Amino acid sequence: MAQDSAATSRKGTGFGMKANASSKGKPKRVVVTGASGNVGTSVVRALSEAPEVGSIVGIARRRPEEWDLPKLEWATADLGDEDVNLDPLLSGADAVIHLAWLFQPARDPLTTWRTNVLGSLRLFDAVARTGVPALVHASSVGAYSPGPKDREVDESWPTHGWPSAAYTREKAYLERALDAFGQAHQDVRVVRMRPAFLFKRDSASQQRRLFGGPFVPQRLVRPELIPVVPDLPGLRVQAVHTADAAQAYRLAALGDVRGAFNLATDPVLDGPMLADLLGAKLVRLPVWAIRGPLVAAWRLHLTPASPDLFDAVLHLPLMDSTRARTELGWTPTHDAADAITEFLHGMRDEAGMPTPPLAPRVPGGRLQELRTGAGKRP
Repeated sequence: MAQDSAATSRKGTGFGMKANASSKGKPKRVVVTGASGNVGTSVVRALSEAPEVGSIVGIARRRPEEWDLPKLEWATADLGDEDVNLDPLLSGADAVIHLAWLFQPARDPLTTWRTNVLGSLRLFDAVARTGVPALVHASSVGAYSPGPKDREVDESWPTHGWPSAAYTREKAYLERALDAFGQAHQDVRVVRMRPAFLFKRDSASQQRRLFGGPFVPQRLVRPELIPVVPDLPGLRVQAVHTADAAQAYRLAALGDVRGAFNLATDPVLDGPMLADLLGAKLVRLPVWAIRGPLVAAWRLHLTPASPDLFDAVLHLPLMDSTRARTELGWTPTHDAADAITEFLHGMRDEAGMPTPPLAPRVPGGRLQELRTGAGKRP
């Protein structure tokens, strides 16, 4: 199941006319695409609690029927549908936070490209055409070119992605699109957020479906049942709690900043750290010992996650988040160990939220996941 995506305009990708400055002193109106997903629900909550925000338009492919917040208006629209006009939803907005992303079907990269890339280009066009003064775009650590694992890089590190994985290709392509957009519309305040891996308790079931698949025994993900943790060369990544990332998005949307911001917290997640967290034995393994079974599982349609994404993870750089802390004033309240521990507890408890992407169970359960095929369109 993919994260909800936004509506689009059918009118080309020429980025339209220039934006107008928003009125100061008035309650802010913020539009959030992908508002019902992992990041979206946390961003909407952070905005709802901000006194300077007067209204929020939450755009999702499937409207949540049982989850709502003060100031929030739901709008149902699909970023992949080029016939849907986004302009009425964006008109009068002070900022657009673009979170919508389609992770699956990973076996159909043309579908994800059409939604994630072409849909985003149409959204950027609508932002300029309707005069929205600020665009906050969800990029990713996945947009970065391969980088070091023994030091942290700042936002100047190249963003060409890992060419074999659809997710990283699409994130990198949109970085180039925003380069062009920013040059054409210098009066639009463009912010690019580049978070590390995002975890919270309520995203556990969705992330199991997106990346683990129907054969992952979710309730068995507990320390006493994980005796061994592999220590792989290159497997050093960063994480951030979704609620902390949401606060960074809030600060970016309501503040006066531009450019890119890395979002990551310590400690770095690697084999020794996870083994200590789980009380498990650390076993040094070559990459092929894990990648080989992943390739076999992918070819047998037993997993929705491509081994190319695994390769990308091994090559991601570690990020320096100094700029977010100093210029945004971002102060995360969870460290990476907190985030991953909460997520693992959510896995065990089959946690979720009453929105379509985050639902603890999908209609038909795992049999439905098997019927549709791991990595195919839900």
